[in-house]
Amino acid sequence: MALLLFSLLFFLGLVNPSESRLSVNYYQKSCPRFSQIMQDTITNKQITSPTTAAATLRLFFHDCFIEGCDASVLVSSTPFNEAERDADMNLSLPGDGFDVVVRAKTALELACPGVVSCADILAVATRDLVTMVGGPFYKVPLGRRDGLVSQANRVEGNLPRPTMSISQIISIFSVRGFSVQEMVALSGAHTIGFSHCKEFSSGIYNYSRSSQSNPSYNPRFAEGLRKACSDYQKNPTLSVFNDIMTPNKFDNMYFQNLPKGLGLLATDHTMATDPRTRQFTDLYAKNQSAFFEAFGRAMEKLGLYGIKTGRRGEIRRRCDALN
Repeated sequence: MALLLFSLLFFLGLVNPSESRLSVNYYQKSCPRFSQIMQDTITNKQITSPTTAAATLRLFFHDCFIEGCDASVLVSSTPFNEAERDADMNLSLPGDGFDVVVRAKTALELACPGVVSCADILAVATRDLVTMVGGPFYKVPLGRRDGLVSQANRVEGNLPRPTMSISQIISIFSVRGFSVQEMVALSGAHTIGFSHCKEFSSGIYNYSRSSQSNPSYNPRFAEGLRKACSDYQKNPTLSVFNDIMTPNKFDNMYFQNLPKGLGLLATDHTMATDPRTRQFTDLYAKNQSAFFEAFGRAMEKLGLYGIKTGRRGEIRRRCDALN
């Protein structure tokens, strides 16, 4: 009877066959120390490099939005293929995110060779690091396989840019099945991490004939940003925390900053004023529990987007190279 019901649901398209193969206990028998190895690795890395949580969270987003959550962003380019990580939008991805995955993969290969996928490592590392810096815990079903394709030319237009209109960003999320509310919740990831000065320089320098900066910025904040970024054209690595109040803590301060003119990116300011998104930014600014619940649900959904199972993927020996 159960098999008949599943077959009927599958026929109606209500069950994704890939999702049905995933389980939170996927490695319980094949790699019993999986959770402990992951926890030890990310704890050591985060203590040594406190920016690891934000770096890994961003890496996860950039992976999932291109080809799905299949670790394709981790693959290095070869003379015959320019991989995702070398696309213009991915060149600024911090090295700490890549490094924590490599460290975990190395340890797991010693404990259970050829068993754990890089895609699962990245998904679990992201969740555990978010939790470690104060964010919500959410379920991460396991059993993803690593993708077989990684091409830089598939990136452009499929990741949100700070210069995009809110309609363009809504569209990028919508085609992947995410609502406006889920988009806003996921944008709350900006509560940790930083952005390079070039990503918001047009809003703080020579904005118009009458104003040096976008009037959406708090004037003192804009002045501080101009000083912090004064040498950004010579030093493109210059960056500023996305949330200047509690930059290393996952909380709802990012949303609290927006109505005060303390948003960093142009899209931050737009999201706080556009009627399609403002209701959610206001809600999450007032209610951290509502933000955490929405973020956790959206991350669970994102973690299942475009996953590969069975012959559609592989278990890479190294995360930076296809087998």
